[in-house]
Amino acid sequence: MHRVLHAVRLLGFGSATAIARRFDLGHATVEDSLQDAQARGWTTYSSFAGTSGWSLTEQGRTENERLLRAELDEVPGGAGKVQQVYDEFLPLNALLQQACTDWQLRPTPTDPLAANDHTDAEWDAGVRHELEAVERALGGMVGQLSDVLPRFSGYDARFAAALRRGDVDRSDSDSCHRVWFELHEDLLATLNLQR
Repeated sequence: MHRVLHAVRLLGFGSATAIARRFDLGHATVEDSLQDAQARGWTTYSSFAGTSGWSLTEQGRTENERLLRAELDEVPGGAGKVQQVYDEFLPLNALLQQACTDWQLRPTPTDPLAANDHTDAEWDAGVRHELEAVERALGGMVGQLSDVLPRFSGYDARFAAALRRGDVDRSDSDSCHRVWFELHEDLLATLNLQR
């Protein structure tokens, strides 16, 4: 149940298949856990605009945070180690956000908010250079986090794969931005902080 609730939290809204994929869980187990969580008032299933999926209720967020706190409390000094990585994460968060903005926008003399049409190879190379710097730092951070809580493993590999594909900021795929957003949510939830 713990991993299922946490996967829903990280995804925000997702199908049972996406939730199962997040922590490599069996689909049948996830379906059962989601139904159980719904009966307890922790998850809700909804459909709109041709999509459907699961999300956490406020009670579900509270239960997820309780489970995360208990998990972290089992690791001596774990909270301090995760907090230390979060402190390293914050400056990189600003760099990542700027890189994503620069991937989307390419100011011109007449339009400071012009869309980036990706015809300026030098501009895009500069953005990739920033993302590669984030990727290098991310490997070390994920290593430290995984030593405390193994569920943090994989963020660096997912980010690197997205960068190799050139998938910087799509919301409908495992893009650099999506992976980073999930890591940010994971850190906040683990430390019981607000965004």
